[in-house]
Amino acid sequence: MILFDWGTYNGLGKLRIAATLGLKLTEIPPRDLAYKRRDESYFKQYGEFARKAFTTITAHAPYYNVVSTDPETMERSWRGLIAGAKKAVLAGAEIYNLHLGWRAYLDHRDIDYTVDFLKKLTSEVPQVKVSIEIPYTRRMLGDWEEIRHIREAVGEDKVIASVQLENAWLYETGAGDTGLLEQANAKATVDFWRGILEKTLALSKDYFSLRFSQIIAFAFGGRRILKKRVPLGKGYPDLEPLARAIAEFLVRRIRSPGLPLKAHIIYTGPPETKYRDTITLYAAIMREAVVHLS
Repeated sequence: MILFDWGTYNGLGKLRIAATLGLKLTEIPPRDLAYKRRDESYFKQYGEFARKAFTTITAHAPYYNVVSTDPETMERSWRGLIAGAKKAVLAGAEIYNLHLGWRAYLDHRDIDYTVDFLKKLTSEVPQVKVSIEIPYTRRMLGDWEEIRHIREAVGEDKVIASVQLENAWLYETGAGDTGLLEQANAKATVDFWRGILEKTLALSKDYFSLRFSQIIAFAFGGRRILKKRVPLGKGYPDLEPLARAIAEFLVRRIRSPGLPLKAHIIYTGPPETKYRDTITLYAAIMREAVVHLS
């Protein structure tokens, strides 16, 4: 019994490299699902190879805002996201990861429209479980309480949380709105990460879904803070306490009690170093896991 599946995002042309390196998971990138010239044969070829080489196939939805104050824009987004999910199914994806995007109305309508969309998505594409990515700022949709509400409205067997760990760190410390990463990094202790993982577990069903890359932040358009993903060792938050917390949690809170969850960790850093960094992330966690498994 393995502790968790691990891997990164790969287009069809990179699947052979990922498999050769021993990655156990592959994720279909959002650009593949948004690119109109990717026809059905592309995704069928992806699935034919990936099903043989990997134990888990996921897909990241295109980066379209789910809610908009313009009805036509929102309709196009919904259409594009559902089309992406159908392509993902052809490629063998069992999870469709969704970044809900920016708030549009700043009131209950944001969640109401999101629930409507997810009911439509899960009805038209029932083959995949939808994972909602935790945002890094309160200006975006999909915080812990909103995901809980969405799951109750749509179905806990259809929707889970997908925790982009650096997003959760930015959100919980407020650094996603201030950009004060050094101060936030000091708060990212093992206990801090245990709390994040417990929140994730409470919003999980069948899968325990984690993602990670280190980041830096910069200001854009005045007060808005945007994050930039960087290679491991070049940004925040620190990897060591996170790896310790994940290893302990997966062994003691999921494996030892025998919870019916399939855990996976997806590295989401820059493409130039993604394979090296994916292996580094896996090794860092497993070095800590050995302590709890022996």
